[in-house]
Amino acid sequence: MATRFDIITLFPDFFEPWRTTGVCGRAVSRGALDLVFWNPRQFTSDVHQTVDDRPYGGGPGMVMLAQPLADCMAAISSDLLSKGIQKGPTILFSPAGQSLTQSLVENCLAQTSQGQTGQFTLVCGRYEGIDQRFIDRYVQVEISLGDFVLSGGEIPAMTLLDAFTRRIPGVLGDDASSQQDSFMANLLDHPHYTRPEVFEGQAVPPVLLSGHHGKIADWRKEVALALTKSKRPDLLKK
Repeated sequence: MATRFDIITLFPDFFEPWRTTGVCGRAVSRGALDLVFWNPRQFTSDVHQTVDDRPYGGGPGMVMLAQPLADCMAAISSDLLSKGIQKGPTILFSPAGQSLTQSLVENCLAQTSQGQTGQFTLVCGRYEGIDQRFIDRYVQVEISLGDFVLSGGEIPAMTLLDAFTRRIPGVLGDDASSQQDSFMANLLDHPHYTRPEVFEGQAVPPVLLSGHHGKIADWRKEVALALTKSKRPDLLKK
């Protein structure tokens, strides 16, 4: 059964190249992932399809209106009900959110594998932000990519989707690939090497050419731990 993501965005075309290529394209074509897009402009009542307005209290920029977003949510709920799909959590991408980590991705995956939900709603904000009343009423989870500002929630949404999709069983050519990714055990991944054996005077570590799988596994663990201690010691505290 496909995991369904309902994505509220003013720019659904942003997702098209990503939806049709690579890991996500493979998941969609195999029926493991279902992406449904909802544009708030289609839920407006004026000729200009207005989705934003000036903030109360003054200040720069515009704020996304609550009503078109709420109408999107109502349409999503109705569509899910008609298909017998239980609605899952609504996620907003926001600087105020918790950091997107591998453990958060694994938590989403666990919810699907344990039958808690097979659906997520992703809200991609724009402008200065979204009317707080919509957030208070409809959003369960807020996620941030980090302490920097983007123009909208589309890139964070694609980031979450990509991280989630590569963990769906059968999507990657070898499921072990995702199990050995960085952060899976709160460690960075080990270095990778391929042909030729010597590149610009630098040789591949001899152990990788030994054919001794036990020694190779031990080397990879040791190097991954050393890299983590050197570059991301914070991971070892989790």
